[in-house]
Amino acid sequence: MTGHLHLVLATPQQVVLDLDDVTAVRGEDASGSFGILPGHADLITVLVPTVLRWQRAGGEHGYCALRGGVLRMSEGAQLHVACRGAVRGDQLGTLEATVRSERADQADADRRARVEQMQLHARAVRALMRYLRPGPRNVAP
Repeated sequence: MTGHLHLVLATPQQVVLDLDDVTAVRGEDASGSFGILPGHADLITVLVPTVLRWQRAGGEHGYCALRGGVLRMSEGAQLHVACRGAVRGDQLGTLEATVRSERADQADADRRARVEQMQLHARAVRALMRYLRPGPRNVAP
């Protein structure tokens, strides 16, 4: 055992974090908050939306806001986290502001997508109504 954890955090789009000098990690699952140190027993758990926190060998702290995910600890030193979305930050205050901004951007994009979907649906219904309207086009010979 080296006394360090190799922490890899990935989303479907990218590897957000790949550190090999982590000395401690804190996370949260449905049972509550937990900590992991080098040499921890093998573990797999489902993370709730939380802020994953870690400390590196040099004493630096790091933070990553997660929208839930799966954490897997193996071999006492390999810690892998897979999640749908993650926002990394060096300070909690700035991380909170970044997460709020990203959530607002995502909500706006979702709203625009719903409006476009409703417009497409309305156009399709109008086209069907025009096609089904009785008239010379639809009269049987």
